[in-house]
Amino acid sequence: MGSMLSFLLLAILLHLAGGSPPPEPVVCTDGTSNCTVTNSVGSFPDRIVCRARSVTYPRTEQELVGAVAAAASAKRKMKVATRYSHSIPKLMCPGGLDGAIISTERLNRTVRIDAAGAAGLSLPNSPYWYGLTIGGLLSTGAHGSSVWGKGSAVHEYVVGLRIVTPAPASKGYAVVRELGADHPDLDAAKVSLGVLGVVSQVTLALQPLFKRSVTFVTRDDSDFADQVAVWGRLHEFGDMAWLPQQRKVLYREDDRVDVSSPGDGLWDSLLGRSIPTRLLINGRAAEERLQEGSTNDTALCAAGRLQADSLERQAYGFKNDGLNFTGYPVVGYQHRIQASGTCINSPEDGLNTSCPWDPRIRGSFSQNTDFSIALSKAPAFVAEMQRLRDLSPDTFCAGIDTRFGVLIRYVKASSAYLGKPEDSVDFDIVSYRSRTDGMPRAHADVVDEIEQIALHKYGGLPHWGKNRNFAFDGAIAKYPKADEFLRVKDRYDPDGLFSSEWSDQVLGINGSPNIVKEGCGVEGLCVCSDDSHCAPEQGYFCRPGKVHGEARVCSTSANP
Repeated sequence: MGSMLSFLLLAILLHLAGGSPPPEPVVCTDGTSNCTVTNSVGSFPDRIVCRARSVTYPRTEQELVGAVAAAASAKRKMKVATRYSHSIPKLMCPGGLDGAIISTERLNRTVRIDAAGAAGLSLPNSPYWYGLTIGGLLSTGAHGSSVWGKGSAVHEYVVGLRIVTPAPASKGYAVVRELGADHPDLDAAKVSLGVLGVVSQVTLALQPLFKRSVTFVTRDDSDFADQVAVWGRLHEFGDMAWLPQQRKVLYREDDRVDVSSPGDGLWDSLLGRSIPTRLLINGRAAEERLQEGSTNDTALCAAGRLQADSLERQAYGFKNDGLNFTGYPVVGYQHRIQASGTCINSPEDGLNTSCPWDPRIRGSFSQNTDFSIALSKAPAFVAEMQRLRDLSPDTFCAGIDTRFGVLIRYVKASSAYLGKPEDSVDFDIVSYRSRTDGMPRAHADVVDEIEQIALHKYGGLPHWGKNRNFAFDGAIAKYPKADEFLRVKDRYDPDGLFSSEWSDQVLGINGSPNIVKEGCGVEGLCVCSDDSHCAPEQGYFCRPGKVHGEARVCSTSANP
């Protein structure tokens, strides 16, 4: 079985092809009525289907105002959905059965560009995945990796935006608010979780077109804790990936170079390409047999090493001339290096190929744990993760090494009320998720303890667009200007039409994001406090953490 999974992983990573683009996130049974809305993986953390009464697809700001006004006049809850709806939590779910979905899929044009744009301009930073909309990535505080200049968060480059909000009947039930660079509400609107209204236009401060030079270097992790404190200062776009069982760190040396530097490099991420559906289904089936039931650590670790070697040989999808990799450094224009995701714009082929996570097939299905820790605290946190690893290295294969390790990026302090309060290090872990509700994943306690150490001991902040429910419990209290954000929210949308049960819980307005029930600890809907929150019938019980005694994780450990 281990050799089969390793073969499938290698075949998937080596495949080059076009493929079917992802499905629409909003599906209706009666034209634009009786709808469901989901995210890119087809499942929210609580696995509950989100329903809505209707969906509208405005093409202009005027049509958008009309859509908001129609819902506001009827006192209907409303939420925004984007073309790919790549956020994991229920940010786009209005709740109940009577809500309205406003899709921004057709609000997709450049309104204006300065004359200097003819000479070429660049957005200095963005997330690594380009299947996002500008409104969506701003609402969740999405970012790349940098603490140089204004940093890696896209919202730091916003110098103006227009947002459509509800209004009283005397103003037609909806208004457009224009917020310039000096407007006091801009720091609320540029990271808003979508609860203020619908962003209709954004003005970004761009920079003259530049190139970047990228080199990857693999080292052992003996000085990992020291390096995490300084790497982001040494390289403008530097990041890291930690492979704990292999005791390796992959360092990305990534710096700006003059636009005249030779090279037309391209990043075509191996993880964002279309893959033959047959390979994805077979790979998932092999993984399920290893992750659920009798765990085979030897096979999982072997698969993780093979995967790491294959990614390294293929330069992680970087190509010197856009076609082939011939050696480091890879030099290319900013827009060809910063982000990737070719599976979303590949030609339709009847699902012969697809994005790996396409919910229409039984391919990859994961959970995404993503949190940031103050840069000053990051070395101590890394040392604590290494202590946990040293207790049982092979247990890290199931949840981390076979899923490309822990990606580590840098984010600069922000003036946005829901942005990072101080310079931070972001830790991103993608791990296996069962398609069966309540089914434990192998060594789930490893990732769960790491997450609790980060959030509860080191004051970590969950990424607004990722994570399971329990990560958001109490998170809003860690933002010094949260009260200022809520005051703007009350002015912009006093009836809470753009709010939902989920957003009220996350923002500390009413209730908790935790869902306490049988199996909630396995699903990440709660931190377990009772064995019933795990899967005792399968040998998983609520136990203290192995390094952080205050953590509570679902574990097969015999020690209570």
